[in-house]
Amino acid sequence: MKRLALDFAPRSLRAMLAQQTRRTGLAVLLGAVLGLGLVLSAVLGGYRLMQARESRLAQAQQDQMQQAREARSAARAAPAPQPALPAAQAAAINRAILQLNLPWRELQHAVALATPASVALLSLEPDAGKRVLRIMAEARSSDVMFEYLRALQQQALFAAVTLTRHEVNEQDANNPVRFQIEAQWVPD
Repeated sequence: MKRLALDFAPRSLRAMLAQQTRRTGLAVLLGAVLGLGLVLSAVLGGYRLMQARESRLAQAQQDQMQQAREARSAARAAPAPQPALPAAQAAAINRAILQLNLPWRELQHAVALATPASVALLSLEPDAGKRVLRIMAEARSSDVMFEYLRALQQQALFAAVTLTRHEVNEQDANNPVRFQIEAQWVPD
């Protein structure tokens, strides 16, 4: 007959291990402990690898942010490169700007206020660089010409008004006086 193992004592860990050892054997128990140790070391190694990877990613992000800050500060500190213009081209651009900024409306208004009906305007030629307006006109007599000259001198826009040339047109039956005036205007 078979032997019965009756044990009425409460089960303890030691008793359970002893019984398990008897049933499965010591080799199986050592294999399980060894397998558990391998699993724990693999988990610990994976955790360390994951931490090292996160650390490298964080360092790479910090390096990128630092490079971006340095690039922004360098861009702010360094002035934008100015294209070099030849002197002739720069002078031509400046002349064009002066011509575009010519106070045409004010000049025409000042000339219109000073011009009587007895004076015929033939041309207005501004020189923006010298701030001079050349006026070519005709009048019935030299007295009317001088009155027109004084009227232009009284305009606040003009700093200096000078008669540069005059002649009597004898081919015309009325003998009008053709004259040229240079009026220098005051800059804005």
